[in-house]
Amino acid sequence: MLFNSIDFAIFLPIVFALYWLLTRYPLRAQNSLLVIASYVFYGWWDWRFLSLILFSTVVDYCIGVYLNKLSDDRKRKYLLWTSIGVNIGLLMFFKYFNFFVDNFVTAFTFFGAAIKPTSLNIILPVGISFYTFQTLSYTIDVYKRKLEPTHDFIQFSAFVSFFPQLVAGPIERATSLLPQFTMKRKFDKIQAADGMRQILWGLFKKIIVADNCAKYVNVIFENYETMSGSSLMLGAVLFAFQIYGDFSGYSDIGIGTARLFGFNLMQNFAFPYFSRDIAEFWRRWHISLSTWFRDYVYIPLGGSKGSILFQIRNVFVIFLVSGFWHGANWTFIVWGAINALLFLPLLIGKRNRVHKDIVAKDSSLPSFFDFVKILMTFILTCIAWVFFRSDTISDAYHYLAKLINISAFDYPIELQTYVYVFLVFFVIMEWLGRRQQYAIEKTLINYPRFFRWSFYYAITMIIFLYGGETQNFIYFQF
Repeated sequence: MLFNSIDFAIFLPIVFALYWLLTRYPLRAQNSLLVIASYVFYGWWDWRFLSLILFSTVVDYCIGVYLNKLSDDRKRKYLLWTSIGVNIGLLMFFKYFNFFVDNFVTAFTFFGAAIKPTSLNIILPVGISFYTFQTLSYTIDVYKRKLEPTHDFIQFSAFVSFFPQLVAGPIERATSLLPQFTMKRKFDKIQAADGMRQILWGLFKKIIVADNCAKYVNVIFENYETMSGSSLMLGAVLFAFQIYGDFSGYSDIGIGTARLFGFNLMQNFAFPYFSRDIAEFWRRWHISLSTWFRDYVYIPLGGSKGSILFQIRNVFVIFLVSGFWHGANWTFIVWGAINALLFLPLLIGKRNRVHKDIVAKDSSLPSFFDFVKILMTFILTCIAWVFFRSDTISDAYHYLAKLINISAFDYPIELQTYVYVFLVFFVIMEWLGRRQQYAIEKTLINYPRFFRWSFYYAITMIIFLYGGETQNFIYFQF
């Protein structure tokens, strides 16, 4: 079920009304409703894959309970690796089986040995990369005794399957989200209104920014051989807007929806395109994933401790794994490697933690040098995005090679005027709201209600009148 669909527009008010009608009953009633609603939400896509979520839920629930009972370190470690093996095993089979088979065949063919592989027509379950990482955070934290395991299966099922963030994040930590299912929730009008604002801005990002950019991005990338250099530049920039509007838009809708039910989810994007270097970009882009890899992979490897060679190794491991997490294609791995290479000068020069606060925190505009840094970081990010968007490494290479020629000074492919207008409006609103959790959190908050509601209605009408052709959320494939 898509957030930007009629189905969800009907589903959400029904679940919302039933949920708050259950406040007079024990907490278990609300949690049970959330489990049922979440399974309906996910099963709307393909009910057969509900068994995967249920299986993962049962396995990690049982392992969590037994981890708490055991004191023998060897047995506890065995249970931990069982959880890791089950979750990563499911992920590897459904997401990477054919990738490994195809590369295995390619390797043997290169050495002159022809083999006939057995490949499977495997359907990738929506959101499998997200909920497997979420359940893994639970078992790892229980193993490390950072979290007491829950003995309430309904609570744990709700944590694993919570529909606002089930299929595309944020990837919540058990230490943050699970305790919220144990507390009585009361309807908070201010929290709900804030959630609705964030949903509205998320829909604008997805439907107006991402979907309108998508139709041009698809044409440019699918026909890059015939496009001018200027059109290819435009395509890379539009894809940067598309993927940001698409993914951060989904996160905003998910976070806002969770607030309607009394839950607080972590911020997943903190205005990453205003970053002044790649290190800052990765502190602001897909925060829930980058912090997951930091805490469960990077730090266990040694993090920033040890020699510079060990630090470089750890950085490459993190970025390559992050790239591979995104998809079973070498383009994602190269994309990860490019980001690692861009990060290394900052690490070696010990400048990877220079920019911790948002740019121009105490002023209206950035300094000239900050503006140049933002522009350069954005350009480098767009170059890396070309590999992310391309079907093959060869396509990405030829795309970039064709981009750098005299035709870069030609007129690019023509966009409808309103696309430029809305992109400029989007950048302005994001800049004005960069100190907030999302861009319009405080917009006109001190003005009379008439002005606020006029602004919200205007955004709503723009969504209905100028929405692009409906596109699936990009991160559904991950």
